[in-house]
Amino acid sequence: MRIFWVLLKKELRGFFVSPVAYIVIALVMVQTGFSFRAALSILETGAHSQGSIVRWTFDSQWFWLSYFFIFPLVTMRLFSEEKKLGTLETLFTAPVRAWQVVGAKYGAAVIFYCILWLPSLANFGLVEYLTGGAVEMPVGQLQGSYLILLLMGLFNLALGCFASSLTSNQIVAAVISFTGSLMHYLLGIFIIYVGKRVPEVFLDAVGYIASVDHIRAFASGLIDTRPIVYYLSLTLLFLGFTHQVVEFRRWKP
Repeated sequence: MRIFWVLLKKELRGFFVSPVAYIVIALVMVQTGFSFRAALSILETGAHSQGSIVRWTFDSQWFWLSYFFIFPLVTMRLFSEEKKLGTLETLFTAPVRAWQVVGAKYGAAVIFYCILWLPSLANFGLVEYLTGGAVEMPVGQLQGSYLILLLMGLFNLALGCFASSLTSNQIVAAVISFTGSLMHYLLGIFIIYVGKRVPEVFLDAVGYIASVDHIRAFASGLIDTRPIVYYLSLTLLFLGFTHQVVEFRRWKP
């Protein structure tokens, strides 16, 4: 485990010495700022009986507008850059295992991803402080929103790690990651357009994997175990794929 922690610290340092990290932080702050301002504008209209500021923040077009750009930017360099520079092969000359390398890189990405959302949490605390608790801010909805953000992030980061392990080109890795995350999201949008024109069984299956439905439910305070199992299963699946790719490249002549 000592080797794992050393690798994890190395990867975390790599995030914060890169200008890309601060670009992503700025992107998320702008994104959440617009989402939060849109939620406040709804509150100002007096329509608060139809929801809460928490749900309006995360169930909005502003939220999704730049959400999928986060994961390619965070994960594209994890393996691609090391393969391009040839440092991955050098790393494996040390007594490290593939799971330690994959776990450290993925763990650093998850920690950085969690840090990204801290400013948005501060927004809610600031509003509650300034209004003296006058604005309805259900704790269950707040917890559910950040729980589903974490679960979706775990899956999308694992997908990004897998994409980065496939190529030495960061742009290609970013495109694969962005496309995979976006296509997964579009399955939920598909339900809105097809309605009842397809079999009910198919709609249920798509609804089970629809990110837009998941975040809508969790932001309303409805914690469902099925999305939790779903996202954790996908996370383990893509981390397993990544491990296999890294292990193969390690022993490839």
